[in-house]
Amino acid sequence: MPSLIDIRRRIRSVKNTQQITKAMKMVSAAKLRRAQDRVIASRPYGALLRQVLASVAAAAQADEQAGRHPLLAKRAENRILLVLITADKGLAGAFNTNLIKGAQRFIAEHSGATVQLELVGRKGRDFFRKRRANILGDYVNLAAKAQYEDTAAIARKAIELYEKEEIDAVYIVYNEFKSVMAQKLTITRVLPVETGPAREDASVDYIYEQPPAEMLGALLPRYVEMEFYRALLESAAAEHAARMTAMEAATSNAGDMIDKLTLYMNRVRQASITKEIIEVVSGAAAAE
Repeated sequence: MPSLIDIRRRIRSVKNTQQITKAMKMVSAAKLRRAQDRVIASRPYGALLRQVLASVAAAAQADEQAGRHPLLAKRAENRILLVLITADKGLAGAFNTNLIKGAQRFIAEHSGATVQLELVGRKGRDFFRKRRANILGDYVNLAAKAQYEDTAAIARKAIELYEKEEIDAVYIVYNEFKSVMAQKLTITRVLPVETGPAREDASVDYIYEQPPAEMLGALLPRYVEMEFYRALLESAAAEHAARMTAMEAATSNAGDMIDKLTLYMNRVRQASITKEIIEVVSGAAAAE
């Protein structure tokens, strides 16, 4: 049976851990608010960009040059670039584990193709580097700032490889932010670009000063860059939400453990007092 000093030392240690997890929860909650605002602000822009892209693509259908744009060319997916966006830190529950498992599942499903990895985040980089995966590049500390220029550089690198026909498709694996309690593992293809049909109920009739084919050539790279940036914003918000939830659960579990240890300490102390009383009474009876 542990002594009272050992139990008190363990209670003190759990209380210190509880203070740390509570502070980490508050920090993540503050960061989540800012990241959530950025995600919500980016979604309408992305939706409108897709709508404009579809409208321009529909207007440029008559131009054969527009149809042969390199970012629209579809090829057999023999060489794939997989962009995995993970966190730089842990203590976020199953956030990073689900992403890595999703990437491994994607690689297994495309076993007949050559899959190269662009790893954004330290957790994904460390995991696949230990396993000597086919890593094309890695980037850390991007989610903390989430700057458009950083993701645009990665997107332009992927665009250049696709235009040179060194790769046949580009996929992004990330966690989409749904709510504080829910994140959705998302695997989306960004290259070749799917323009999609123009909305039939669109009330805007665009008048193009430039030829639609020329505008389409300018919009396609911007659309790919935006998809990379939006994926990073979604992942950053989902990471803070997952960490806040994990730290809240850890704080609650620490409180339960403190209660159990306190109850156990009281029982040990009561048993010790009872034993001392019995010894005193026994000694007094023996003296008589």
